[in-house]
Amino acid sequence: MIVIRSRRLQLTQFQMTDAQEVFGCITPAIAKFMPWEPPSWSEYVARCEKRVQAPESNNFSFVIRRLDNGECLGMASFEGADSVSPELGLWLKESAHRHGFGGEVVAALVEWGHATFGKESFLYPVAVENTASRRIAENLHGEIIGNLKKPKYDSVVYKIPVYEPPPGT
Repeated sequence: MIVIRSRRLQLTQFQMTDAQEVFGCITPAIAKFMPWEPPSWSEYVARCEKRVQAPESNNFSFVIRRLDNGECLGMASFEGADSVSPELGLWLKESAHRHGFGGEVVAALVEWGHATFGKESFLYPVAVENTASRRIAENLHGEIIGNLKKPKYDSVVYKIPVYEPPPGT
């Protein structure tokens, strides 16, 4: 079981025991900038069982929880660990927005991906209209390297480097 910790959060590999709690965080507002629509419970369980029963060795799904009280905040992904620049993703339940958790999650994934796989950069696709997620990438020194047209929205792809602040800062 992979566990990634940051200052306020813990990311753990998704297990079926997490399914009900994670499902309870999914709302239409969350799905607005996701490539999927909110699934039914049976659809969600089927997807989760497939993910758990046949995990891909290069793709990881993490449940995001607060360290202080264990509250489930959403999900994060790390895909393509064997690629030059793995792809990162996340969604947070509505009540977790505007607390800096998203940036903390992405920074933790970047740090873990660098330490675990030696990666120097990461891709972070974001819906053009999702200004909060765009700020996450930009605050982590991400630069736009491309565009994607998705069925629900247009997106930009950021390349986020491993960043170490200059000495003395």
